[in-house]
Amino acid sequence: MELPEEEDKPGIPAWVVTFADLMSLLMCFFVLLLSFSEIDAMKFKQIAGELSKAFGVQREVPALDIPMGTSPIFDKFSPGIPEPTPVDEVRQQTTEQLPELETLRAELEAELQQQVAATTEQQMQVNMQALENVLEQELTEGRLQLEQDRKRVIIRIEERGSFPSGSADMTEDFEDILLRISEVLAQLPGEITVEGHTDDIPINTPRFRSNWDLSAARSSSVANALLATGKVEASRIKVQGYAETRPRASNDWPETRALNRRVEIIVDLAEAADQYETQLRELMDEDMGKLIQDFEIQDQP
Repeated sequence: MELPEEEDKPGIPAWVVTFADLMSLLMCFFVLLLSFSEIDAMKFKQIAGELSKAFGVQREVPALDIPMGTSPIFDKFSPGIPEPTPVDEVRQQTTEQLPELETLRAELEAELQQQVAATTEQQMQVNMQALENVLEQELTEGRLQLEQDRKRVIIRIEERGSFPSGSADMTEDFEDILLRISEVLAQLPGEITVEGHTDDIPINTPRFRSNWDLSAARSSSVANALLATGKVEASRIKVQGYAETRPRASNDWPETRALNRRVEIIVDLAEAADQYETQLRELMDEDMGKLIQDFEIQDQP
């Protein structure tokens, strides 16, 4: 007996399988996109909070009240007080001079400053060398000290061998030293200040009622000795007495206390350096004026 042939039942078309695979892949793709685009709530709140402090949505409030803002993060928000803009337009600054001239002026200014500094330093070295040659013996014996402080030359004279204790009368040997110092000071420019200093031991004599009188008298004696030669102008000298107010060392021991009893001759070269700088600046301005005229002539049609 022969079995009946099975009838071919209609099935799913072949393209549906490919379509289903494609839809599955698309769904996975969009799921991945959604997972990648997940918002970090903490970061969103932080950023939105900072923005809400600077901006806000205007609400319907009277014009006289301070504008309030709203945001999805904060229900209440008060913006900062706005500051008015002084100038409500953009302005461009222009100059009639050429940029090349400004660059040249800056270069000349830098060169001028370098030249002034180099000249001042060179003059200081020359002055120090001249004083060292004249006072070589006293410097070796420790009776005098030479120092360079910026634009000043300091001649420090110790009390030992210069003044008797508690007296403003100079020794003959010290007067000879001042004579040689005045010859060098006459060749140096600048103001000359003579300062008198003492230790902290009080003094009370018929001539000196305090250390102020003693320090002023000693500095005056040195100034008079410099003027006696007639080589140093009186208008350049200034006398000051500081008593024990500016000690060099401690007054607790005799050795260090002796360092505070001194007279200092200070030559200030700052004024001479300023005059030299002024002269150079005048020459520079003259050269710049000539250059500007040359540029103006070249620019004319």
